[in-house]
Amino acid sequence: MANPTPIDQIAERVERLLMRYGELQRTNALLTEQVDTLTRERDSLKSRLSAARARVDALLERLPESGAGTTQKDAG
Repeated sequence: MANPTPIDQIAERVERLLMRYGELQRTNALLTEQVDTLTRERDSLKSRLSAARARVDALLERLPESGAGTTQKDAG
């Protein structure tokens, strides 16, 4: 067809738009999945960080109050 009619041109454009729409839907689904995965990973890391902080706080509570001064005398 050397000279497409306006209807043919519109039909071709609609087909391209539909293809692009499908591509965008697939991309959106993939990005949504990535966001969900990263959100779960972030939540897991926050939980692990909180647990580590609690363990460090517990260890700090067990240290004697004058521990730093005794160490300096023993080193000299």
